[in-house]
Amino acid sequence: MVRGIRPHVAGRTLVAVRRCRCRLKPIQITPSAGAISRRVRGRRVTAVRRVGKRVVLDLESGDSFVIEPRMTGLMLVTDPPDRGHLRYHWQLSSAAGDDREALSDLWFWDRRGLGTVGLYSADELVRRLGPPRLGPDVLELRTRDWSRLCRRTGRAIKVALLDQGLAAGIGNLYASEILFSARIDPAHPANRLDDGQVTRLARATRDVLRTAIRHEGSTLSDGTYRNALNQDGRYQNSHRVYDRADQPCVECGAPIVRIVQAQRSTFFCPACQDSLRQEVLR
Repeated sequence: MVRGIRPHVAGRTLVAVRRCRCRLKPIQITPSAGAISRRVRGRRVTAVRRVGKRVVLDLESGDSFVIEPRMTGLMLVTDPPDRGHLRYHWQLSSAAGDDREALSDLWFWDRRGLGTVGLYSADELVRRLGPPRLGPDVLELRTRDWSRLCRRTGRAIKVALLDQGLAAGIGNLYASEILFSARIDPAHPANRLDDGQVTRLARATRDVLRTAIRHEGSTLSDGTYRNALNQDGRYQNSHRVYDRADQPCVECGAPIVRIVQAQRSTFFCPACQDSLRQEVLR
């Protein structure tokens, strides 16, 4: 999302912001619409960045918009999939001024209404997105960092990867793909990974997430996820285990298995990722 919207937003000036009229479940917007508008009109967007799974728009005033898309939220710079699920609208001008012909739009669209939009001061941003609310960004972690984090919890490694307070940035789909690439059983206790497994985990996390970012994410069969231009992502064509239950493993041919961990689906190959499964399940 961030890569898609950055060229259309960074350096531009906010002309207007508004909550979209929507008859569906309202999303959480903080503070009030009027308070946000008074603080941001005429302010330039100095940076567009990612913090964990959140999109952050930094303003020259020191305030920052934080958008949490959650499961079905999209950040779009073109026409949305439909207008009935639009939640928030940013109108921006060129950096030079308010030339009406240079206006552009940024939309937050959310089918299920689970996402949030907030405007925070620099101090509020640290409190909301810093420790212990969010752990370090997974793309900035080295092998020794993963060793330290894994030693902190005896939970199954798949469950630990989804804990944004431990390390921020891994979603459910990518956790399954990372563990397959690392050849680690998703039920393996995090604090019992050996040095070789931790090294593979660190490498797989970087490789899978960077490839997914380069391919602009995954659009599944429900069509919910779209990139900033309302187009399909392409990483779904590279999935090796996710949503492939009972299909043959691309490496060994064994059927992919689906289990439930922490109320989320996990997909893995019991042959390629076999380790402590029988011991853990006893």
